[in-house]
Amino acid sequence: MSLAMLRAPRALSGAALRAVLHTDKHAESHAGAHADSCPRASRVMARGTFARFATTLALTGALLASLVASPAVDAKTAQPKPVLDAAAVATPDRYAADAAQQMLAAGGNAVDAAVAIAFTLAVTYPDAGNIGGGGFMTLYMDGKPYFLDYREKAPQSATRDMYLDDKGNVIKGMSLVGHRAVAVPGTVDGMWEAQKRFGKLKWKQVLAPAIKYATDGFPVEPWLQKRRELASQGFGGKTNFDAYFSNLKTGVVFRQPELAQTLTRIASDGGREFYEGQTADLIARQMYGHGLLTKADLLQYKAVWRQPVTASWNGYQIVTAPPPSSGGIGLIQLLKMKADLKPQFDGVALNSEPYIHLVAQIEDRVFADRQQYMGDPDSYRVPVDKLIDDAYLAKRVEDITPDEVPGAAPVKPGLGDAMPEKAQTTHFSVVDKWGNAVSNTYTLNGPFGSGVVVDGAGFVLNDEMDDFELKAGVANQFGVTSGDVNTIAPGRRPLSSMAPTILTRDGKVSLVIGTPGGSRIFTSIFQVMTNLYDFNMPPADALAAMRFHHQLLPQKTIYFEPYHPIDGELAEQLKTRGYTLQGQTFNGDVQMIRIDGMSPQPAADPRGVGVGRVIQ
Repeated sequence: MSLAMLRAPRALSGAALRAVLHTDKHAESHAGAHADSCPRASRVMARGTFARFATTLALTGALLASLVASPAVDAKTAQPKPVLDAAAVATPDRYAADAAQQMLAAGGNAVDAAVAIAFTLAVTYPDAGNIGGGGFMTLYMDGKPYFLDYREKAPQSATRDMYLDDKGNVIKGMSLVGHRAVAVPGTVDGMWEAQKRFGKLKWKQVLAPAIKYATDGFPVEPWLQKRRELASQGFGGKTNFDAYFSNLKTGVVFRQPELAQTLTRIASDGGREFYEGQTADLIARQMYGHGLLTKADLLQYKAVWRQPVTASWNGYQIVTAPPPSSGGIGLIQLLKMKADLKPQFDGVALNSEPYIHLVAQIEDRVFADRQQYMGDPDSYRVPVDKLIDDAYLAKRVEDITPDEVPGAAPVKPGLGDAMPEKAQTTHFSVVDKWGNAVSNTYTLNGPFGSGVVVDGAGFVLNDEMDDFELKAGVANQFGVTSGDVNTIAPGRRPLSSMAPTILTRDGKVSLVIGTPGGSRIFTSIFQVMTNLYDFNMPPADALAAMRFHHQLLPQKTIYFEPYHPIDGELAEQLKTRGYTLQGQTFNGDVQMIRIDGMSPQPAADPRGVGVGRVIQ
């Protein structure tokens, strides 16, 4: 045994220790058997036996020392001890919660549960859950933060002006509907990477619930039929969407045999089957002659582990999404700038006219930075540290006053010249009993994506190409623009607002949160977190409270929602201030878990049909 091994012993399992002891006993017996017939051999073997005995003692001591030094490890099972009294999930539907519960009951961890949720939603929540889209996953595993980028990518044959006509104008709908709207999907490789690195269960096991729902079917609820009808109208018969989903009607047990076969192949052959196997061939065949995506694009796709964006706030550590998301940076900017304006906010009632006005001014500055500096970090060096720097943000809010007239002066990016997902994005949050957490947001972009279903494979492809800057100054479907750093280029990931977020304190998870909503994602998360921590609301109340949204363009516009509309005296006050009020159909579907001591408190947004569930 080397001196280095003695100085830095590695814990052995009980089985490994028994193997060492068995080997030494066998060697001792073997030496004794030869001693009488060969005295020299006896002396040599005796020295060898002593050396092995010393090694055994050292290894035994190392094992015991490691167990004593690791209070979070159960010496009897060599498994981590629970640090929470239960696990918890917050998911967009009950089927996904059931799938997660099965994984956790089988001894799986937060990642096993998350992967099972993602594949299940691809079946039971098909307007947003997907294997034909992409997304982001923020993780906190064994006390360390991680981030997985499985965002879609532009095909290699994509060009900057591919959606412009001969006059240089954007061709309406081309980036939203049909084959040319499709980017290279990332979801399957993302789930494969996460489960390989951190999962405890077998890959087949985590896909089993999704395969069962695809094979046996599930009863369609009215909300899903309504979403299907709206999507079908939008596609206008230009795709094969209705051939697969016209039977998505209330009360029907909806079965998806082709999708079941696809999921079974992925379960049997691994996640790369989607990119290299029969499924890849089916995608390439579907796209041939219509779109840009090829099998070569699929073969080249890889999810990327990145450093999450982290920042201190209010005694907590924020762990959130880095570029190509703008959402994580935007969330941190909102939280920090509001804290910098504490004197102006003191005594101001939540969601009153002066409160909304102050927040709107902060949001102007966040969206100005988003437009100028955010893009794919593989193509452009995003100044992340500068954008969340305390001194920079304090300077950004110096000219914000309660009396500022909306739109009186243009709000510009703060660092000088340059160097949205809808309801059809979805989010889920998971915490296991060991204190690990997953916050995952993924998307098809628009409702049911591009409307293109892969014949023979049974799943919808995304319309993520619309998230690029199609033409300078032209807004995407969420009303936001982005700069040259988000133009179309081969292999580039489009800018996103998704912001799966985890809050920690003293190295332990305190909050897991996220939402769909396009450019409203990080403003929705900001408002819920403010409700929780600045106004001390219980989780259910923090979710149910009114939300509003403002972004740089269109100027002086406050968006409100039907769930909690801005009306009456408040509406009149905002109009008097100079704002235009604009209704919208959706302002987030937040799924969150707050941890109080050892008890997780899951909560699902009342705006949706989600489920918050504690799992013993």
